[in-house]
Amino acid sequence: MKGALLALVMTAATGVLLAIGTIWPVPSAVYYAGGGKGTLLSAASTPEAAVQNLGVRIRLHDWQRAYSSLANKAQFTEDAFIHDLTGYNLSLRSQASLDSVTVRPLHQSADSADVAMTLHWFTVMGPFDETRNVHLVENDGRWQVDWPLYKQPTVPPQVIPVNYLRWDVIYSGSADQWGAQDVAGPNVRIVDMRPVNRAEGVYVLGELLNNDVVPAWVTVRATLVGKDGKILGREGAFDMISHRLLPKEVTPFRIHFPNVDLSQVASIRMHPEAILISASADPVVEILNQKYSALPIATLTGQLSDQSGQTVSFAHVLSTFYDSNGNVVWVSGRFIGRALLPQTPVNFTVPVPEDLARRITSERTIVATYSPKGVTL
Repeated sequence: MKGALLALVMTAATGVLLAIGTIWPVPSAVYYAGGGKGTLLSAASTPEAAVQNLGVRIRLHDWQRAYSSLANKAQFTEDAFIHDLTGYNLSLRSQASLDSVTVRPLHQSADSADVAMTLHWFTVMGPFDETRNVHLVENDGRWQVDWPLYKQPTVPPQVIPVNYLRWDVIYSGSADQWGAQDVAGPNVRIVDMRPVNRAEGVYVLGELLNNDVVPAWVTVRATLVGKDGKILGREGAFDMISHRLLPKEVTPFRIHFPNVDLSQVASIRMHPEAILISASADPVVEILNQKYSALPIATLTGQLSDQSGQTVSFAHVLSTFYDSNGNVVWVSGRFIGRALLPQTPVNFTVPVPEDLARRITSERTIVATYSPKGVTL
């Protein structure tokens, strides 16, 4: 009896779901079916609509229609267009999904226009944004994008001498698991810590020093204790920290407690953690042309240059901003979407909250890297 009742309920539920799917179908499913594009695509009667339509096709990986919609597609192949968006090498870009597109008009005439197209990418490591100045042309009432193709730089054959420090860890047995060690962890300590109250919650900012002579994999956890003695939250630094620290290196950290106000907090308990790891000082990534500007938009800009002979698949820029007394004002960072090729500079931009910009007098930037043939962050 119970089995028959369960089968009846399952059949009825399936029928309801099928009816919902027929009456209110998922927009992406309708798009791929070839009809009902109103909820995803609009008529390309304006430059903004044409760019948004291109963003929809990129987000859905509809490469053929995206490429076919371009005004300058005769200048490059569809494969070159795809590689431009997904990367020529293993990188954060090749693992990313397009979340949304923001369009900002720059100039428009009767038959041409220029817009700033910002692509907001999402990855498991964190989001990153990419802004391109896009030119559009009008053709019989329909606007088309002239795609600004990124051309992969060609690295010339060269010999780069390898001369760097390296630390190897020999474990007591082959069955040992990572993190289960029979030696004391490296000596790390927090050299600065302060809470910052923001509209989106409390941030705990600071810096962590590897005070040892061996490399360490590090993290920092924080516990907020309320005025009534109860725990308000426990969070850790995940993406706003460099987890690999060589001897005497310092990393910033930023820990976010959403939906908490600093007025609720009585004390903060900090828990730095460290594990001994194998590591090397290669690859060396140099920071070039670093410049902080408070106006018109508070940002730190610069370039990364891979000084090693290996391609760096993933790079993470982390910046610490200080006031005139040397206190940490803010910690911010950005993942680099493209792989770093040897001796090939790549631009980066790190945002800063506008209300904190006037307090900043100096900054320090580091680069955390990862390569499948190298060492982890």
